[in-house]
Amino acid sequence: MITSKNNSEHYIWGENCDSWVLNNSQNLSVKQEKIPSHTSEQFHFHENAEQFFYILGGEAVFYIQDEKILVKKGQGISILPRTKHYISNESTEDLEFLVISSPSTNNDRILI
Repeated sequence: MITSKNNSEHYIWGENCDSWVLNNSQNLSVKQEKIPSHTSEQFHFHENAEQFFYILGGEAVFYIQDEKILVKKGQGISILPRTKHYISNESTEDLEFLVISSPSTNNDRILI
């Protein structure tokens, strides 16, 4: 089956952020997400999941452990399990990205 934002499960999280679930199996999760301007998620880590974020539009600021990293459109970043992190949109444009997690992050998010 071909999937897109148009035919995928959608939910709102955080401060009016969008998530479209493109794939969600026990071993792999693929989501397309959109974060409005000047919005971020909470500091957290995943016990088991490795994640890869690929920026489709805008630019993301990642806070990983004690480091601040800017990731622009067309760039990606990997985050290993047990690594404290969060993504932030500190720009005036919407931030849109893919987040690919293996295994799925279902029940694997620990807030700090």
